[in-house]
Amino acid sequence: MPPPEQRASTPTSSRSAAKSPRVLACVLCQQRKVRCDRKFPCASCIRAGAQCVPTLAPRPRRRRFPERELLERLRKYEDLLRQHNIPFEPLHAPAGEDSRTPEFVEHAHFEQRTAGEEGQSKEKAEPVYAAKNYWKVLSLVSQDAEDVDFDNNSEDDDPSHSQDTLGGTAVRKMFDQAYKNNHQNIIFGSHEANVDLSTLHPDQVQIFKLWQMYLDNVDPLLKVTHTPTLQARIFDALSDLARISPELEALLFSLYSVAIMSLDDEECRSSFGSPRKELLQGYQFGCQQALLNCDVLRTGDRECLTALLLYLVSMRSETDPRSLSSVLGVAIRIAQRMSINDERANARYPPLEREMRRRLWWSLIMFDNRIGEMSDHKTSMLIPTWDCRSPLNVTDNDLQPEMKDLPAAYAGPTEALFIAARSELGEFLRHSAFHLDYINPSLKAVARDTTGDGMTDIERKIEDKYLRLCNPDNPLHYMTIWTIRGFLAKHLLLELYSKFSPTQQSETQRNTASSYAMRILKSDTMLMRSPHTKRYRWHVHMHFPFPAYLHVIQDLKKRPMQEHAYELWNAMSENAELRFRDMHRFHPIFEIVARNVLQAWEAHQAALGEHGKSIAPPWIVQDVRSKLNNLHSDSGNCNAEQPNDTEGTTSLSMPTENDIPNLLSGMEGFGSVACGLGGYSDIFEQAVMDVDADQSGWPTMNFYPMW
Repeated sequence: MPPPEQRASTPTSSRSAAKSPRVLACVLCQQRKVRCDRKFPCASCIRAGAQCVPTLAPRPRRRRFPERELLERLRKYEDLLRQHNIPFEPLHAPAGEDSRTPEFVEHAHFEQRTAGEEGQSKEKAEPVYAAKNYWKVLSLVSQDAEDVDFDNNSEDDDPSHSQDTLGGTAVRKMFDQAYKNNHQNIIFGSHEANVDLSTLHPDQVQIFKLWQMYLDNVDPLLKVTHTPTLQARIFDALSDLARISPELEALLFSLYSVAIMSLDDEECRSSFGSPRKELLQGYQFGCQQALLNCDVLRTGDRECLTALLLYLVSMRSETDPRSLSSVLGVAIRIAQRMSINDERANARYPPLEREMRRRLWWSLIMFDNRIGEMSDHKTSMLIPTWDCRSPLNVTDNDLQPEMKDLPAAYAGPTEALFIAARSELGEFLRHSAFHLDYINPSLKAVARDTTGDGMTDIERKIEDKYLRLCNPDNPLHYMTIWTIRGFLAKHLLLELYSKFSPTQQSETQRNTASSYAMRILKSDTMLMRSPHTKRYRWHVHMHFPFPAYLHVIQDLKKRPMQEHAYELWNAMSENAELRFRDMHRFHPIFEIVARNVLQAWEAHQAALGEHGKSIAPPWIVQDVRSKLNNLHSDSGNCNAEQPNDTEGTTSLSMPTENDIPNLLSGMEGFGSVACGLGGYSDIFEQAVMDVDADQSGWPTMNFYPMW
């Protein structure tokens, strides 16, 4: 056994040996890149007769910008706290995120603009489900242990990262080189030869007109462009349209397209001297070519994606929703590749860009959800698998390129009122069990718990936070009030469908469902009737209240003498007078509605007859009878009058010869009835079965209820 003093020194000497610096190659051998035996002096230096200077300190590894590294560490720790539901005050909360948005309390008094600290105190951390970066994980294999950075976020999510690795940046450059001469586009085809896009632009006066029409008619309902900065760039571009960037050119043609789309034929002829259809086709062709020029399918540019969205919006009324849904899937995949749907990625951008990315994502998703309702709702991306925050209720002038932090959200209405209210409703829906029943019930396992009374709670919140503060004399406010109320009523009806089957429902529940359907009809009537919505009629046309019609008709057939029967007939008549007046009598939806309306009225008359009563038929019954009589009298001319279905667009796109906007635009797409409707799916199936499917040669159709 060693003496005590030796035993005492042994651990110390062991630790000292363990901590001895690693001997590296001498300086000269490193410079000459030859093998060094790591002795002093080494054999190579002895042979060369040179002084041997050993390198004891390890080579310093290249470090990232210290401040940036610190911020990324803080973000990682914040994410860990969120994942474990531990309350904390985020570093970036004062930057105008959701925590800055003040919560509205019932019966409270609001100032025009709220203080940020109230919202900050109410922040509740939410779990973040961030996917690992595939390229980052692979790149770790080639690094030394001391150089490994286990942060999942890397170059793909960080716009400031410029270092090339074996990751996403290198792969993207490889693809750019490999396919740089491949100009084929699997959606738009190849470039048209000898097309000078500068010649397809309208003159400067017309560009100003179209820009103003876009700002008045389209921008308030989408808010995907930033008016102050874009307007300055457009004015600069007018001096030489042949030299503008491909992305700006694509955006310009998309603006022309949606501006024309928002007008009727008479307005186009008076303002531009050409029919609407001709103008729309010309600008849409220019937009296609401009999108090809900026490689839209492999773009990483937000403006290019914005141009694609606006182009698709302009194509909606002439395109089968099934086709449009497919191309929207492409746009959403592009957005996902750009990480617009990822809040962690958005947080790395300057405040203005961050907010515009959020606005773009939400516009894409809500448009996709509506088109999905027209075709097959199971494809909707309004689901809980992404974490992009809702847009702020702020004006464009509040968002400036040089700002460091986002502003606080307004308490009252702003120019972003419509998108703020719609996005808040969408945020609730994508986590709601009844909504996911129509898309993919398995997603309910990852949805955030929506406590409370479901749609009733969100209805109360949106009424208090947005709608009750609106001025009905303001066109945008009026549009927001009745559009959102119609949305709320529709989803209240669908929530009821998912809870109760016809065999389970009580008389009270039946009356409640009919009251929701009547609210949908009345909201749509308010939108169709008012001159305030003339500039937004393109959006109203996209939301025909089909589930309300089917529900009311079927309920009146089964309960012809119910308490509110007169109100239901009156609500249908008022809406039909606005929606059906110019409808082509060979319209398939007219066939469905007309036959069922007459059957419901016959049931009502029979019930009245039992009590010795009779009343004059409502307007909708009179109109249906008149059109059906004309249909039978003109049956020999059916093929001549029926729109042509064989020219790439469906028969419902333009029901009249005078380019009258389709009052049921988009009604041509019908998906199959999906699971998750509870017992209510038979209501909609029966509506179809009651009509002779072979009448007038129309094919059998299954109608999806989410209209």
